[in-house]
Amino acid sequence: MTATKKMADSRHHANDAWEALLSAHAFLIKRFAAEDIWADLSMREYDVLYTLSKCPAPIRLSELNRHVLLSQPALSRMVDRLADRGFIQRDADPSDGRGVRLSLTGQGRALQQQVGREHARSVARAMIADLTPGELRQLEAICRKLAANEGNTTGTRTSAP
Repeated sequence: MTATKKMADSRHHANDAWEALLSAHAFLIKRFAAEDIWADLSMREYDVLYTLSKCPAPIRLSELNRHVLLSQPALSRMVDRLADRGFIQRDADPSDGRGVRLSLTGQGRALQQQVGREHARSVARAMIADLTPGELRQLEAICRKLAANEGNTTGTRTSAP
């Protein structure tokens, strides 16, 4: 097999894998969105609360934006709405007088935990129904490997296999 043919096959497999990943994601997101667990939140609002719940300290909007699938203006508006509802707290950034740091309020943390428990059960049910424990470990390893290259836009590896 020629090098050109191998490269074409690799590209084909890569695109097939990407399409399968997106299809699985779309299917699962639709399934989870249809569940009656979200209280008065959208899934995207929950994603913001969840992301903030994983942060050990308050973070800036730009940092939050790196972890959610929203444009910066849409995220800014959502944070405003969540703050108005009492779920997110804004505090002045001590290192930059113009900046603001975001964190969950007690009410926001309680809501995230309540919804999160139900969502975690749904995710586990969906994943366990279709994948073996070995496949779950493989999927996690593959996804972590892809995410580890987050800052690498050249297409080359940033860590050894």
